Amino acid sequence: MSDVLATPVSLKCKVCGGDIKNDYLAGTCVCMNCGTRWSLADVIPDYAKYSKIIANINKVNDIIENETKAASANEAKIILKTAQMDCNRINDHVAADLNRLCDEGLKKVDQFSNYIKGKNNYDHKSFRSAIHDLSKVPGYRDADVIIEMCKLEIEAERRRQLPWSVIFSLIIPAALGLFLRETFRCPWAVCIILFLAGSAGLGYVLYRGGVPAVIIKVISFLAATPLIVFSILKYALHLPTAVSVILAIVGPIALFILFASFTEQITKKNK
Repeated sequence: MSDVLATPVSLKCKVCGGDIKNDYLAGTCVCMNCGTRWSLADVIPDYAKYSKIIANINKVNDIIENETKAASANEAKIILKTAQMDCNRINDHVAADLNRLCDEGLKKVDQFSNYIKGKNNYDHKSFRSAIHDLSKVPGYRDADVIIEMCKLEIEAERRRQLPWSVIFSLIIPAALGLFLRETFRCPWAVCIILFLAGSAGLGYVLYRGGVPAVIIKVISFLAATPLIVFSILKYALHLPTAVSVILAIVGPIALFILFASFTEQITKKNK
C-alpha cells in the first residue's frame, strides 16, 4: 500500500491533543505524540462517502504491484481520474487529501507504464527501445539491471553483425568511387582514399546500429547487384560506360520482374 501514500491534513488526538497522521489507504490514523491509533471511520465524520475513492486508489496500488501488462497502466489511469472527479464533487479537506494521493498515484502509474513498456521491449529483444523506456525510470524496480542487460545484448549483436557491417560498409563508397572515376575522371589514388575513408565511416555507423545503420544496409543491398554488374561489364568486358550503366540498372530489374512473373505462374498452376 506504500506506492501512493502522502501526508494528509493532521487532526488532533482525543487523548493528548497531539497531531494525528492519517493513512487513508490503510483506514487508520495514529497520534504522533502518544502513539494512540484509531480507525479513520471513528475519527472522520461521514467517512463512508470516501470509501469508493479509497477503494479505487487501493485498486491502483494492487495493479502497480501485481500486473505486468501495458494495458493495466491505462486502466489504472482511468481509475485514478475517476477518483479525482469523485473528490472534486465532495470538495472538502479529506477529499483534497485524497486528490493529492491520486496525483501521486498518477506519477507512479507513469513510472509503472514506462517500466512495463521497457520490460516488454526487452522480452521481445527490442533492446534499444527498452533502454529508451527504462531510462525514464532510473532506480525503479530492476530497471537499471535490465538496462545493463540490454547494453550487453546490443554489444553482443554488434559483434555478431561485424562481418556483415564490413561488407555493407564497402558497397556505397565503392559506388561513389566508380562514379567519381567515370564522371569526373578522378585519379585512382583519390578514389581509393575516398573509398577507404567512406568505408571506415560507414563501418562505424553500422557498428553503432540504429536507424542510420538500417538505411545504409537497405541502400547497400539495393546498390550491390548493379555495382557488381557494372564492374564486370565495364572492366572485364570493356563495354562503354553508358551501356554498362544501363545494363547494370535495367538488367537486375528485368530479371526480378521475370522471376516474379514466373513464380506467379507456378503458383497459379499449383492452385
